[in-house]
Amino acid sequence: MQPPQPSESPAPSEDELENSIAEVERSLVALKQRYAQVKQDKQQQAELQQQLKQVKRDIERSRSPHSKVQLKAELKQIQAQLETIEVNLESQLFSWGSLKAPFWQAVRFGGLGVIVGWILKSCTG
Repeated sequence: MQPPQPSESPAPSEDELENSIAEVERSLVALKQRYAQVKQDKQQQAELQQQLKQVKRDIERSRSPHSKVQLKAELKQIQAQLETIEVNLESQLFSWGSLKAPFWQAVRFGGLGVIVGWILKSCTG
């Protein structure tokens, strides 16, 4: 009798482990980048909100129509920048990956509800 030959199964599992570790590292890097971006965007948002308040006060104090027009243009620019930052902050909160499971559950149970409704309607009518 020959002793059992060592199988080559540890090599694929090692490869799988290495691939998993590499994927976790990539995810960690992406998470760190997103965290840094969110911190930067929140800081910029706070600064723009302060500028927005200052420009609104300047508009109220201004007596010259020409300066009011310039201040209103600046106000619109600041508001546009704030909207862009808000979209950037919200963009990663809702992704297809995070909505995939609830979406398919809604489709599944919604379809099941329609089928049960048809069955009940056909039984009663």
